[in-house]
Amino acid sequence: MARDAGTRHAGKTPGVTPWVLHVDMDQFLAAVEQLRHPELRGKPVVVGGDGDPTKRGVVSTASYEAREFGVHSGLPLRTAAKRCPDCVFLPVDADVYNEVSARVMAVLRETGCPVEVLGWDEAFVGVETEDPESFARGLAADVRAATDLDCSVGIGDNKLQAKIATGFGKPAGVARLTTASWFDVLGDRPPDAIWGIGAKTVAKLAALGITTVRQLAAADMAVLAKEFGPTTGPWLVLLGNGRGESEVDSTPYVPRSHGREVTYQRNVADWTEVATEIARLARQVAAEVTDRPVARLVVKVRYAPFVTVTHGASLPPGEQWPPGAIPPFDGQLPLSALSASGNPEAPDNLSAIADPSANGGPEGDSKNWAASFERAALAALAMFTPGRPVRLLGVRAEFADNPALPATGEWRP
Repeated sequence: MARDAGTRHAGKTPGVTPWVLHVDMDQFLAAVEQLRHPELRGKPVVVGGDGDPTKRGVVSTASYEAREFGVHSGLPLRTAAKRCPDCVFLPVDADVYNEVSARVMAVLRETGCPVEVLGWDEAFVGVETEDPESFARGLAADVRAATDLDCSVGIGDNKLQAKIATGFGKPAGVARLTTASWFDVLGDRPPDAIWGIGAKTVAKLAALGITTVRQLAAADMAVLAKEFGPTTGPWLVLLGNGRGESEVDSTPYVPRSHGREVTYQRNVADWTEVATEIARLARQVAAEVTDRPVARLVVKVRYAPFVTVTHGASLPPGEQWPPGAIPPFDGQLPLSALSASGNPEAPDNLSAIADPSANGGPEGDSKNWAASFERAALAALAMFTPGRPVRLLGVRAEFADNPALPATGEWRP
């Protein structure tokens, strides 16, 4: 290990300063591909879709060499090819990236400090040390020794500050942003310098005369609450002041949803075909969701040329549990669950369905589950404006046991 073990503490230690570190792998997907293919080092590399820039798809990661031509994540592959004709385009190889990511996270966890994974290529680490820069540099050296890949590390009093600080450290560097330095570093920058604030919010803030982080920090919460809502408005002011969570949660990540989407190489203009595709995607998602309750289905439609709209529809309470699940009885159990549960609170007149074959057995339950998904997805599709050509369709199941969502089962579209 490159770190000095005496400078870190995994637990709470009186008199030792706690810090949040944000570890972010540099150009992760492209760097992994350059490692696999050394002949690509120093060349503009783009990873995205199936690697064919003549097809529809977006850039997942661009190497620093490609970024010099204006290629960046989220850019259509065709546009990337126009901006950088000499780019090397490669398909996404999720299995390889998962394996390398696991090695990176293992290095972080070897510190004994809490690690909160954010994705393939980034994580928060909670440390207690009097020299966070030395700790961060040592951690980056450990990651490089284990993977031959570089990372940047941001240091902050909280997650917000650490996340933003990482940008100042790239590539392969370390930077610190704290409450004490917040306004010196960000005060005169536009609000979108803050993680979590995007272009639409910046435009609304500008209409209120707020064009810098300093102005946002001093804004009237009541005014912003009127413009953005009672929760978002005050939250924006807190962001402007550099406030954020400082607790690093090492609880394993639990997905909040599961979905599938498809980009069509030719626009789909026939909405009968659109409905058929949505039904197919809904059934595919149903087949893949086998162990968690689902509260609603969200349908995503991207109209040509590139306008994305989403709508959702809730599943009835009695249809939210997958086949074979045994939820607690609340008067809304699916019949298949009641027949299997043996719950003494179940109504007496349901004893006749104790034989699973009454609903077609496990196969019948799976068909009912898929049918519920299809009905909800088509109900959501009915909220869209039909007739416009479509280039992408998606269906996403939002889990009912997601702690970040209301527990009442009442969902907003």
